[in-house]
Amino acid sequence: MEARVVDLRILPTEAREVVRIYRDSVLPAARRQQGFKGALLLTDDETGVGISISLWETEEDREEGEANGFYQQQIRKFSELLTETPVRKHYNVGVLHYDASVLA
Repeated sequence: MEARVVDLRILPTEAREVVRIYRDSVLPAARRQQGFKGALLLTDDETGVGISISLWETEEDREEGEANGFYQQQIRKFSELLTETPVRKHYNVGVLHYDASVLA
């Protein structure tokens, strides 16, 4: 499994709007992408720091989302809310564990 991690700097007053866009627009679009396995968005309402983590079945699936313009389309949804250009990094997922009952 592969991960795309994007460091975001957003207007602190707009953190809730970023969450809304991510939940209502980015996630539905991501679910239609081949190999998409899940996502996590972390935000700090005080500092405007955010981290998006998306999980992909293979490196090829993750790279296809960048080659076909999907990643760029999603970032544009936040263009008015960002204070800096997002920084994208890629990782291999070494361990993944979560308690599904916590998310219910």
